Amino acid sequence: MTEAIGRARAHTNIALIKYWGKRDKTLFLPMNSSLSMTLDAFYTDTQVTFDEALAEDTFFLNGVLQTEEERHKITAFLDLFRGEIAETRRACVVSYNFVPTAAGLASSASAFAALALSINQALGLKKDTQTLSTYARRGSGSSTRSLFGGFVEWEMGTCSEDSLAVPIEDATWDVGMLVLVLSSEKKAVASRVGMEHTVATSPFYPAWVSSAKKDLVAIKQAIAARDFKQMGKIAEHNSMKMHATTLSSNPPFTYWTPESIRMQQLVRQIREETGIEAYMTMDAGPNVKVLCQVSDMERLVEQFAQHLPKEKIITSLLGPDAYYLSEKDWQASKDRFYAKTD
Repeated sequence: MTEAIGRARAHTNIALIKYWGKRDKTLFLPMNSSLSMTLDAFYTDTQVTFDEALAEDTFFLNGVLQTEEERHKITAFLDLFRGEIAETRRACVVSYNFVPTAAGLASSASAFAALALSINQALGLKKDTQTLSTYARRGSGSSTRSLFGGFVEWEMGTCSEDSLAVPIEDATWDVGMLVLVLSSEKKAVASRVGMEHTVATSPFYPAWVSSAKKDLVAIKQAIAARDFKQMGKIAEHNSMKMHATTLSSNPPFTYWTPESIRMQQLVRQIREETGIEAYMTMDAGPNVKVLCQVSDMERLVEQFAQHLPKEKIITSLLGPDAYYLSEKDWQASKDRFYAKTD
């Protein structure tokens, strides 16, 4: 056969203990281990087709042929797999993002996790999910965690082979998240650029790494005890410390907007005035995520709806492991995407 096809879905994840900075830019080895929760509200569906008739790799995102720069990134990722088995066929990659791209909602995480799983299926590699996470990491560090559902740790490891994702808990208890979509525009400073600048210039950065390691130990203990309040407090503080490193870079920069700060203040106000346990976290983007208990979600939405349009408030439960899609599921996904954009 001249064609080999794989299809997969992976959900995005939000880090509660952040990954911010690499010790190896080529292998994407992080400065510290991190921990996330996978969300069911946001995901990427991907199909990869290896075909002898193709002269070069192509990459379509949301129905649009991507630039040469983006295609080269995908080619480099495909080559990680092709090089192992002397695969010579070029590939056509088609992805649909049910995530606002490049706005701090980790679209790259679900994208490369879905692509890794699709390649695994198409080429019949039969790599286990943990091994696949070491490949996904080479496309986007946070994608390492999107191959698993629930709470997931990305162990920093000592080398490429052991810097991988480890599922911590499927988290079927009372945990969820609100995403306050304050902007879906492409951010001015890409995550990779921001990381490199922060590592190179922030005097606070060594303290961040040391502090994040302690936070990881503490939050795993809170998860094991199902202590939501302690988990939330650790996650919120960890996020603020990460953003402090960008503000202390030279020259300083921030992913926050005035609206981000207003929502941060609102989270604290709601917590203090209503007693609802709600804690914020922010990645490299302007949007605020609110860690909450599912039993409090409806009340929280009512609170935020007094300040934001309801369509800007997205509720999410915890998402599943990445998984393969049937041809029927793939077609349904395409139909759903175009129905959404019409």
